[in-house]
Amino acid sequence: MPGYLIFEIEVTDQAAYDHYREVAGPIMANGGGRFVLSSDRIESLEGGWQPPSISVVEFPSAEEARRFYHSEDYQKVVALRQIASRAKGILVDC
Repeated sequence: MPGYLIFEIEVTDQAAYDHYREVAGPIMANGGGRFVLSSDRIESLEGGWQPPSISVVEFPSAEEARRFYHSEDYQKVVALRQIASRAKGILVDC
């Protein structure tokens, strides 16, 4: 069953965030991940949740998503995202 990394992201430095995506994208793809969606066009329906943007990345399994996120290669670039944005993230195991 697939596993999903879901992140609510508020970009605070667009140029730095673009650099992060350039670096992190190939690492994610090599780890088996693919973007399901990434959008800032969000309509709040309940509870007042209004994230600035949402990104959903699908992996073949939750274990592969976990392995990617905690991998040495990805952990080397997480600081780039943290400098360029504020984020909340979860792993969903289907």
